[in-house]
Amino acid sequence: MPETYAVILAGGSGRRFWPLSRDSRPKQLLKLFGNDTLLEQAVQRLDGIVRPENILILTNEEQAVSVRMLLGDRIPADNIISEPAKRDTAPAIALGIGWVAARCPDAVMMVLPADQLIKDHAAFSDCLKGAAEVAARTKAIVTIGIRPTWACPSYGYIERGRRAFISGLDHAPAVYEVQRFREKPNPDLAEEFLRAGSFSWNAGMFIWSVPAVIAELSQHCPELARFISEVSHSRDLKATLASQFGSLPKISIDYALMEKANRVLNVEATFDWDDVGSWISVGKYLPADEGLNAANAPLSQIDSSGNIVFNTSGKRIALLGVKDLIVVETEDAILVADKNSADAIKKLVDIVPPELH
Repeated sequence: MPETYAVILAGGSGRRFWPLSRDSRPKQLLKLFGNDTLLEQAVQRLDGIVRPENILILTNEEQAVSVRMLLGDRIPADNIISEPAKRDTAPAIALGIGWVAARCPDAVMMVLPADQLIKDHAAFSDCLKGAAEVAARTKAIVTIGIRPTWACPSYGYIERGRRAFISGLDHAPAVYEVQRFREKPNPDLAEEFLRAGSFSWNAGMFIWSVPAVIAELSQHCPELARFISEVSHSRDLKATLASQFGSLPKISIDYALMEKANRVLNVEATFDWDDVGSWISVGKYLPADEGLNAANAPLSQIDSSGNIVFNTSGKRIALLGVKDLIVVETEDAILVADKNSADAIKKLVDIVPPELH
């Protein structure tokens, strides 16, 4: 096996978690589950898979200071890079590929989100190691797919084809040829996907060898391939990014590469997974009382049920005769929302005072 690297994408906003999340403290920098942030957990999961000096954290200017303070004793300072402009996932990942190529042109690299909840680290490790070996042996683009547990219309889907049998990898996780990527479906189509049994949720995790991904991008998105070459040969990375990154196409990695690549393989995840997309996701993991009120702190309630309460202020929250609310209290803001409007919470950020962004 060649050397293994990992690029963690940690530049998202996570505005659905307002008022706890802010522009400088997005979802991946929140302690939603225990004493560690989601970003810290993402780094911890790589123990035994990727050496700390081979982990690159991609963030943005607003969050860079917080990320460096959080990971300063775990990740080399030069491995935390701020994107100078928001250009979607493909340019960000191209930056990561160039960074890895400069250090090890034959490396296998993983691209992983910073804001997902995965509890079974042992199964995650086995799956990612198997996927890395698949990528090294086949020169294919490898994705991690999550077996759907319900007909979710909020995720992208991967349609699997036949089982891929790879010589020397009998012990590897189940691997399938990818027929195509499917956009977020409407509820009826999501039900069809679930019944078909040949679809996976697209978890946004990708594994490939550096030569393989550069060859694919050279064919399907040459502008990004040229940028990768510039980054890998740059003597002043900050100057290269300042002069070139902002002019790159604003395009997702799915459109730029995954939907066009010559061969994509799907490794089915054997670990638990949650993309933690809203306060609804958080509520599933909080202790609940007899009325199914989920809360992270002591709660008083009468005739109230199905509520989610997240309290960081230390004040007592009491509920009376209310159902299916999201209540979040911080030192400077309080959110009260209908659970059915959880995905729309991000719209509030546009109308609250700028100091609360």
